Amino acid sequence: MPLHVPPAPAPALRTVLMALGSPTAVHEARTPSLKNATGPATPELPLPVHVLDRIAPEGTGTARLTGWRFLIRCGDRAVAAAETRLTPDGWAFSHFFEGPYIASTERALRQAEVMQQPYQPRLLSVPELYMLTLWLHADPTADGADGHPAPNDLLVPLAPAPPGIAAHRPHRVADLLPVLTTRLTPAPLLGSPA
Repeated sequence: MPLHVPPAPAPALRTVLMALGSPTAVHEARTPSLKNATGPATPELPLPVHVLDRIAPEGTGTARLTGWRFLIRCGDRAVAAAETRLTPDGWAFSHFFEGPYIASTERALRQAEVMQQPYQPRLLSVPELYMLTLWLHADPTADGADGHPAPNDLLVPLAPAPPGIAAHRPHRVADLLPVLTTRLTPAPLLGSPA
């Protein structure tokens, strides 16, 4: 089943296109692959980026949209990513970056393409664990900017994943969030009753 990639807000895409066309923005970016790229660089696969603020003990989470991420393709491969963020004045270009999450995102998207059920791809960040996942939302027609992880949605941890969590292995939200809850629980203070 094909993935149903949600459309990015037009102003977010425009800010990325403007940054790609700006020698200053590309030159100041710490992305050697983008600076050294030959040929045109095009933004593709816009994915809404959500941050998981709280995970409840019962394994539900509260997510909020923080931006849109575009993979930047030169030729036949993604060499970097561009991120936008919402400001009081609207969508603004945030930064270019590269690293292992670029290839890992592409790999996870290829894995999701062959699944039987249609999904809407999103990114879900769990900052407390330094973890990024491909969030496969079960409602492919939903607004990519809204919503929270539903129990039957899938989360695919991207590499590098936290220790003990396998990268690129899809997990139902109902199964993975309770595991993450135990990792986020603070350790008891010394001298406290157990």
